[in-house]
Amino acid sequence: MTLEKPCILILLNHINILSMKHILTLIITFLSVAVFAQNDVVPTDNVRNALDPALEPFYHGVASGDPVADAVVIWTRITLSTTSEVDVNWRMATDTLFTNVVASGMETTDSTIDWTVNVDVTGLSSDTWYYYDFEHNGVRSLIGRTRTAPTGGVDHLRFGVVSCQSYEHGYYHAYRDMATRNDMDCILHLGDYIYEYDAGGYSSNIAGRTNEPANEIIDLSDYRMRYSHYRLDPDLRAAHQQYPFIVIWDDHETANNSYMDGAGNHTEGSEGLWVDRKAHAIQANREWLPTRLPDANNPERRYRDFSFGDLADLEMLDTRLEGRDEQGAGADNDRNLLGYEQRQWLYDNLSNSTAQWKIIGQQVMIAPLLAFGIPVNDDQWDGYPAERDSLFTHLVSNSIDNAVVLTGDIHTSWGNDLPGDNYDSNTGAGSVAVEFVVTSITSPGLPIPLPSNIIQGLNPHIKYADLDQNGYMILDLTPAAAQSDWYYVTEVTNASYNGSTWGAGWLTNDGDNHLTQANAAAPAGMYPPLAPGLNEEGVGVKEQDLNPVIVSAYPNPFVEKFVVQFNLFESETVRIQLTDISGKVVLSEDFGKAPRGLNYMEINVPEVSSGLYIFSLQTGSHVVNRRMSKMK
Repeated sequence: MTLEKPCILILLNHINILSMKHILTLIITFLSVAVFAQNDVVPTDNVRNALDPALEPFYHGVASGDPVADAVVIWTRITLSTTSEVDVNWRMATDTLFTNVVASGMETTDSTIDWTVNVDVTGLSSDTWYYYDFEHNGVRSLIGRTRTAPTGGVDHLRFGVVSCQSYEHGYYHAYRDMATRNDMDCILHLGDYIYEYDAGGYSSNIAGRTNEPANEIIDLSDYRMRYSHYRLDPDLRAAHQQYPFIVIWDDHETANNSYMDGAGNHTEGSEGLWVDRKAHAIQANREWLPTRLPDANNPERRYRDFSFGDLADLEMLDTRLEGRDEQGAGADNDRNLLGYEQRQWLYDNLSNSTAQWKIIGQQVMIAPLLAFGIPVNDDQWDGYPAERDSLFTHLVSNSIDNAVVLTGDIHTSWGNDLPGDNYDSNTGAGSVAVEFVVTSITSPGLPIPLPSNIIQGLNPHIKYADLDQNGYMILDLTPAAAQSDWYYVTEVTNASYNGSTWGAGWLTNDGDNHLTQANAAAPAGMYPPLAPGLNEEGVGVKEQDLNPVIVSAYPNPFVEKFVVQFNLFESETVRIQLTDISGKVVLSEDFGKAPRGLNYMEINVPEVSSGLYIFSLQTGSHVVNRRMSKMK
């Protein structure tokens, strides 16, 4: 069967459930020849995401992010059986024993920010590694490690680069690998930190590796629980503990194929207003990740910049929610991707930068990806050609060299020249910049029998392509070169971790603006000790009674129902009660035996009156309570 170009475009235009990146397999292959039951406990055997009792009450660990020369954001989440405000102390030192504390303080958290703690620690020294922790009632969190950005002359930087970590598609072996290698200054996350789908909706169907909540996430309670579930993964927690992150969102932090005014995976008739869903997603993202708002008057803005001395300036773009017009079939010169304000901000920063390397972190592939002259994916910059032409023109007309684009989203690995006018694929002449595309942590790539040399034959500016491996990149910067090294892990659908392998390395030399293949991985420098684990004195709880823990109960206040996420340290029989303020039991049910680890249940009580209630979860001799409020 032969399809002409218009037929292909019609086919792409009518596929509106999966994103364009999810149907690339179908296109290239062609070219190469749970609803909750009322009050049900949903069991899980995912003991990897069970709460670690030694981390109580800081079960989600610690994290840091957005490092600048004199400040860095530190983060934790405290889990207690209270609805009152909670005071959490923090401290930062230059050593793991905290003999030299350089900053400390106290923050108050409550349900309005989901019991998270974000502290922007200021007054720090530049280019310095620090250790930090949190404390409540004499119990300390894990110790985290972070660092500030350098100033002045800098001769070496190394960034880990990651993207696309669908929980239901596998285990985070890449994060385990990164957490132990100790040779990076910071990790750049280019988006798809969470996925919005329901359990089994976009999945490898790995036993025990199941989304919570089970429904597609739409409201604030849903997004909060999904972040909580992801952040309990031990490998992700370990990576956050050891390195500061700089995070920008892609589409799945809201909904698949999102744009400024909607998303491919959002239907206003049945899923509410997009503006409300977007606001819920943005709020949960702000609560659960260590980020600094670049504009206090605009909480939806996430594009921002960072300086690392004279070696690199980093521009983190938002190609999703800031100014993107809706995707359509094929290329369209009238579509905006960045929006006017972000575009001008980027151009000004690129023109004014005096750094050796201008790093642009963003979401969707900028290099053309064509099949017989037809753009394969209009969700990428191919669908917004005027935006790409404008950027290329700005780089050339302002004689801006050494621009390096970092891209995620597509679940595959690519090394691209960015071809301008009169591009010569043999010499690289006419390339205006280079692009390194990182594969996914777990999300599925393109496992097809099409060799990369066919793709490169159709797109000679593509110098490297790997279509089905998972892993991460390391971007190594020196005054002489910017090199990307791709590292791959195996069997992400299996809990067994087998280390990583170096897959390839490509670099651009100072002033070249095109790629050259590297003979070996770029060498690392010397780095300070990793943050200690739980055996460090004062970290965690030495002995405790293993009571069940209510991790969250959303929403609160509730209208007709709420969802409870709870953890059992061993398999036990579960009973729940809901009692009004006078002591009257309005709901009492037995659920039988629930497994060890994280569980959740939906409590549906539309008939009870508005007011205050106590929700009780009982296992054997243990009872934990959570105060709930019902609205009319």
